Parts: sequence; structure tokens; C-alpha cells
Amino acid sequence: MSLTEARFHDLVDTVQQALEDIFDDSDLDLDLENSAGVLTARFANGSQLIFSRQPALRQLWLAARSGGFHFDYDEDNQRWICDSTDELLSEMLERIVLEQSGASLEFDEI
Repeated sequence: MSLTEARFHDLVDTVQQALEDIFDDSDLDLDLENSAGVLTARFANGSQLIFSRQPALRQLWLAARSGGFHFDYDEDNQRWICDSTDELLSEMLERIVLEQSGASLEFDEI
């Protein structure tokens, strides 16, 4: 079953808020900006993570130093899953944040 646009936006809003909370609660030196549905995390070393919504495709996109990734929402398991690697968003974020910032954070609530 396809997500409705309203449900999709609610899900992305929820995940972006959870990301902001995780980053805010960490000891990382970073800047967060959420504008027009795009969440940008800028690390002290200048690298970035950019989370954007793609309503027409019902996908959450992540741009990182290691590449661009597209996530579909799995309603049955209530998780965001990468459409090319089947990796969970939470798992990928733990790896990418470690690569880009050197910090180990947990994203289990995503």
C-alpha cells in the first residue's frame, strides 16, 4: 500500500525531529538547519549530511560525503530502508556519522 502524501510528510517530520534531538543531545560540534523540509547537519570539519523529502516518490533522501541514498518507508516494520542497499536508515547513519565526524551515535529511535 502506498503512503498518502500527508502520512509521508508526517513520517519525514517525525524522523527529522528525532534526528535533531539525537544531534542536539550529543556532544558533537555541529550546526543544524531545517528549512523548507530540508534538514542539514554541518559538522565542525565542514562535512555535511543533508536530509530532503521527495514527495512525488514518497522517499527520504540523504546526501553524505560517501554518496546519495534514497529511503522508502516500510509500513510493516515502521523503518526507513535504503532502496539500493536494503540498509536501515538508523544503521547507515551510525556508520556515516562515524565516518564523517569520528563520533559514535545511536540512531535506534529512527
